[in-house]
Amino acid sequence: MGWFGKLMFGSMGMFIGGPLGAIAGAALGHHLVDKREDYTTGQPRLVYAEQTQAAYFVSMFSILGKLAKIDGVVTGDEIAVVERFIDNLNMGNREKQFAKQVFNEAKDSRYSIDDFAVQFYQISQAQPTVLVSFLDLLFQIAAADNRFDPAEASALERMKDIFHISDQQFNSVKGAYFKDVDRFYKVLNCTRDSSDEQIKANYKKLVKDFHPDTIVSKGLPEEFTEFATKRFREIREAYEAIRKERRL
Repeated sequence: MGWFGKLMFGSMGMFIGGPLGAIAGAALGHHLVDKREDYTTGQPRLVYAEQTQAAYFVSMFSILGKLAKIDGVVTGDEIAVVERFIDNLNMGNREKQFAKQVFNEAKDSRYSIDDFAVQFYQISQAQPTVLVSFLDLLFQIAAADNRFDPAEASALERMKDIFHISDQQFNSVKGAYFKDVDRFYKVLNCTRDSSDEQIKANYKKLVKDFHPDTIVSKGLPEEFTEFATKRFREIREAYEAIRKERRL
């Protein structure tokens, strides 16, 4: 019998505890408590390797659920990414259904994504490759709606610190899904905290100031005209990137 079959008999409550124990218990239909008392003789018990697998499983789908809803709503695209991931796992239908239940319980729970991440790190810290691979999956969720919400960006930065992932590794994974949008905000003299209206206003002003026709009309030297033309293209590229991210 695998870890999930034993889990159904209730032996998981011995070891998991904390936020993950509450989520696992809710997903199973009853809360698991952090106790270490023995169970009735004859009940299947999870060995250490199975405990790790079960805790890893619950951690993973709890974090995925919390990240998907961190910007306030879970989109159909985000759900599709999670469902594809679940379908690609070598699991039976019961395990897949449990994964979805964990995802749903976690996303609506009172626990923070950081609470789950700390426990996940404790399980996976000896396997940095696992942590980086999981970070890649989190970026897939964040990128599913073609928008990198500030709340998602902040959460993923915290995941980096909790997982002890280097800046180089983090930026490498991030770069596969998102351009350096912060650079584009700087081009428009804005920040991520700027309102949509402020971004549009800055864009219109900069486009007007650096439009080639405006520069030519001022009779400025050719060298400045070339610089202004380059700057004009950068402004438009920056606004287009931000427009897609924010769906302006």
